[in-house]
Amino acid sequence: MTNALWFLLVGGLLLTRGLTASLLKNLPVTPAIVYLAVGLLVGPTAINFFHFNPLKQSALLEMMTEVVVLISLFSAGVKMPVPVSLARWRAPILLASVSMVASVGLIAAFAFYALGLPLGAGILLGAILSPTDPVLATDVQTRHPGDRDQLRFTLTCEAGMNDGSAFPFVMLGLGLLGLHELGESGLRWVLVDVLWATAAGIAIGVAAGVALALGGRKLRQLAPSETLMNDFLGLGLIGVVYGLSVMVDAWGFLAVFFAAVALRQTEVRQLNAQAQVPAQVPGQGTEAATHTTEPQVAATTISAQALVFKEHLERLSEMVLVLLLGGSLFLDSWSWRAVALAGFVFAIVRPISVMAGLLGSRTPWTIRSLVAWFGVRGIGSLYYLMYAIQHGLPESLALELMQLTLIVVTLSIFVHGTSVKPLLGRFWRYHQPLPKKHPDTPPPPDQL
Repeated sequence: MTNALWFLLVGGLLLTRGLTASLLKNLPVTPAIVYLAVGLLVGPTAINFFHFNPLKQSALLEMMTEVVVLISLFSAGVKMPVPVSLARWRAPILLASVSMVASVGLIAAFAFYALGLPLGAGILLGAILSPTDPVLATDVQTRHPGDRDQLRFTLTCEAGMNDGSAFPFVMLGLGLLGLHELGESGLRWVLVDVLWATAAGIAIGVAAGVALALGGRKLRQLAPSETLMNDFLGLGLIGVVYGLSVMVDAWGFLAVFFAAVALRQTEVRQLNAQAQVPAQVPGQGTEAATHTTEPQVAATTISAQALVFKEHLERLSEMVLVLLLGGSLFLDSWSWRAVALAGFVFAIVRPISVMAGLLGSRTPWTIRSLVAWFGVRGIGSLYYLMYAIQHGLPESLALELMQLTLIVVTLSIFVHGTSVKPLLGRFWRYHQPLPKKHPDTPPPPDQL
């Protein structure tokens, strides 16, 4: 496929997407299904207009998926409600830890006993397929920083953390395959890949997010007339945090997510503190401000202005990567092994791991049930697969894991993409009715 045809295809999709935004929004399926259908149509499955080979292009695909996941994690972190509370974050933390362990273990057992894969490959496959995707799960994620819906928050926060919490199991699988140093009795893996990499990633992210919020605020106070390029600042924060994390063997995905959380939390706390400072009103003496309006927040915070740009990048990247996914599949890519694995992941692994993780929590059963179903797999799984291939995965094993992963992700896009809108519409209609308001009305100031 020539460059000209690529430009024609992607440009045509962008024009179509832009002109039919309202139509796609009202469809009972997600836009990702439309992109996937186009990829399958023009790919080797149908007219064979082009074929994308993930194995030969693994380095390129690793870089693309890495960047997309980082942008999506930043967007998810910025939308976390203020303030952070342990009671609210308990469910996502349990899902990203306890449920992650259970999910990896169940998939590894299925791969070992049912698919005949080596134990290391089974654990690696479990780590690839366990994280829920922050890129493709837009319809079940928090809509804006003031959104306090518990279901959307739980799914968004889980997706923000479990892309990092899956990394230790990727390294464990590679280690059991002889491609990573685990240390005697796995001691190095526990100390470095689990404890150090997790703690350091969170610490780097929080420190960098707070520092940027304080620095940006200080610059605005010293030079009120100067304009900060918030989009650049957001991208710069992602780059610096991720680069530092990789340099010290910390999990960069966790670092970027928590950098965005810390940035938003610090900026909103600063504005709330400023709003409580008594202000001198000409001719009326001193009075205390009571709240900060949404336009003021958007105009004076890095996180609010950077979010829109990141979401546009996220949508563009989603379209391109899902198109490539459809263009990588042949008719004979659909094997009983891959379809059985997908069914096992959707119907058994996700529900069992979620229920085990949330056991004893106060999460309502209706929300637990929906969380147990909406475990969409996507771009994050593709990244981990490409990461493993780039770290020396044998070609025969890489081809087998690639075929399994691509089919699971494809089926996840279809199954979850067709069920998300009807199920969530029913849930919000009968359990959590949203107040009717004009679509352009900003959230109340106290929800920022």
